[in-house]
Amino acid sequence: MGALPVFRWRLAPDGYATRRQLRARGLRPGGQGVAAQLERPRRRRGPLVAYLYRVDLAKPVRPMTPARRAALAKANAARRICPQCRRDAGYVIPPSLGACVPCAFPEPSESPRST
Repeated sequence: MGALPVFRWRLAPDGYATRRQLRARGLRPGGQGVAAQLERPRRRRGPLVAYLYRVDLAKPVRPMTPARRAALAKANAARRICPQCRRDAGYVIPPSLGACVPCAFPEPSESPRST
């Protein structure tokens, strides 16, 4: 098993790209393995690493079919429904809360004032 070539941050040669850079060009890695990596040094922790793929081996992004679009819409709609009150929250419910904001932080009921 050979070692990956390592390049300094912003010094990768032409012909290599990250996943995001491939996606911006309308490409995907297409099953190829990581070809190289970038390392950005940091002072107090280990370096940041970005994996690079060869552009010449990348394949075009698969087109969005009507069935995939419908499945994606259904999955996104499920993320908006509160599991407690079963209403559409109008936004994606954060996993940290696990429920819509009114259910996660209920308003305390007003207690009668004693005078």
